[in-house]
Order: sequence, then C-alpha cells, then structure tokens
Amino acid sequence: MQVQENISLKFYNTFGIDAKAKFFCEINSEKDLADALRLEEYPNKFILSGGSNMLITKDIEALVLHINIKGITILKENDDHVLLKIMAGENWHQMVLWTLEHNYGGLENMSLIPGNTGTAPIQNIGAYGVELKDIFVSCDAMEIATQQIHKFTKEDCQFGYRDSYFKNEGKGKFVITSVNLRLTKNQHVLNTTYGAIEAQLENDSITDPTIKDISNAVITIRQSKLPDPTELGNSGSFFKNPLVSKSEFEKFSKIYPEAPYYKVSEDLYKIPAGWLIEQCGFKGKRFGDAGVHKNQALVLVNYGNATGEEIIKLAFDIINTVEKKFGIRMSPEVNIIG
Repeated sequence: MQVQENISLKFYNTFGIDAKAKFFCEINSEKDLADALRLEEYPNKFILSGGSNMLITKDIEALVLHINIKGITILKENDDHVLLKIMAGENWHQMVLWTLEHNYGGLENMSLIPGNTGTAPIQNIGAYGVELKDIFVSCDAMEIATQQIHKFTKEDCQFGYRDSYFKNEGKGKFVITSVNLRLTKNQHVLNTTYGAIEAQLENDSITDPTIKDISNAVITIRQSKLPDPTELGNSGSFFKNPLVSKSEFEKFSKIYPEAPYYKVSEDLYKIPAGWLIEQCGFKGKRFGDAGVHKNQALVLVNYGNATGEEIIKLAFDIINTVEKKFGIRMSPEVNIIG
C-alpha cells in the first residue's frame, strides 16, 4: 500500500473530470482498507470506487482511497439457486457477464450499468424493471471509525428508489467491501415488459428468450441511447425519474396526455425525466464542453474539457427549467462531490 501525491482523477471517474487528489492510495484488500483508514497523518479520507455515479466539481483535498478489491466466490448453492459473494472492486458489467456465462439469472436486465459492485447497494441500482434489492441478500461494510466489518441485511439497507441507508443515516460512515447476491440456476424469472426489451427481442426474431438474450437486448438498447464513457465522458442517467402523487399525476396528465408514465403504486406515478427534459428543448444541446446527449436527454456529457462546475450549472439550469414548465422538481441521481 503506497500513498501517492497530486494524482489526476481524470481516468478514475467516468465523466472524465480532470480534478486532482492531493493524496491517493490503491486499496486491494480489506487489510489495505483498514490500514489506510488508520493513517492518522491523513485525517481527511475520500472513498472512490468505479467513479461512475459521481460528478467531481473541484480538487479533492484528502487521501483518496481507490477501492480495487477483487473476487467472486460461491458461498452456497442448491439445484435452484446460488449465493455469490462479489468483492467491491469487481466491475459491475463484467460481473453480470460472468453470471450469464454460468447461467445464473437475475442480473440480465442490469447489463452494461457502469461502475463497480461495491457502490451498487448505495444507489440501489436498477434498470428495465429490475433493481438490486430484487436479488440482494446482504453486504459487508467496514466502519470507517473502527475498521470493524458489519453485515447489512436487505432490511438493514433500507432500500428505496435509487436510495439506501448508505445515502442517508449511514452516509460517510461505512465502506462496502463485498455484496452477496442470490441468483437463479434454472426456472429463471424473465422481465421483458419494461422499456423496449420486447420490441428488441422481436426485432432479433427471438420468441423464447434466454437470460443471455435479454442481456443482449438490454445492451443493444443502452448502446443506442447511452454514450460509452471511454469515448464521451458521462455518468449514465444524471437525473432520477421524478415520482408524483396520484392527484399531481392527474393534473399533469390532463395538461400533457401524451406524456409517458409508469404506475408505481396506487398513489405513486413515475414520470420519465428524459421526456420532461426533451420537452424543454435541452436534448442534444451543447454549452461549451458540457452538454445533453443527442440520443438520451437524461445523460449529461463532457465533450472533452468541461469542468465539474460547468456540468452542475447545466444540470440545475435543466432542473429549474423543468420545474418552471411542469411544476415537477427533478433531482440528480449522481453524487455531487465538492
């Protein structure tokens, strides 16, 4: 374990923001993490994983701990299910592909989500009708103050829509080191009703899809809408899809009957943020090196040298414009650092 100084984070965040870490340390094991957290000469520490769900708006005046702990282990299995322990530094999409190679079902709809596995519970990541909580069993997390490992069950994590205990009461108190997921080995439950999955399967002439077929469909759809972070800096969906009450939805739908929506519960409706943003004319617009992607209005992009401040200014211009037009307040899905 080596501490480096003044390290650029440009290649450690998918937005490609060229901020610097005053101090930087690669973490390859739980022991490395515990040792680094005990370094009293660096009182301020910042946890960095895959850098996919964050926007850095200034240099980080702290010891940045880059979580790179690897490994996938089968903890338990029977004829129908397998329980996997996935270390926090495993790339999420590569891990999903690994499960598909072994015919383990449950993650196929969440293919091609950027980032590492350790941050998945923080955000309760999800896509195309499936969320992490659907296959989550528990996770291990190191308490920053004591360096002790705690196990968090699904109930402990208090999962909500792109939300969890780790974004609220537990924020800044723990570092997730591994995640346990329960996946199917046969009789997979396929979810094809959300978004354009069924249309993509039909386009591919697939009538009896496998979990691999669904993954391929999701990958095709995402690639058609979302830019590759290695080619165009971005953090995927920048905004949460706003949730509105039934009464709010009824007022909204009378004025905008053409608007798409998803019914979440008897009193809760989800309005696609991308549609709201597009109606306000932002889709495909560029403001210097910051912009809104031409194929997906949910995605803010860095065309090369945008600063975090420029990206966040654009984000709040969009939020305020949408609220003024529709009376709906959106919020960022990414974590704003700075």
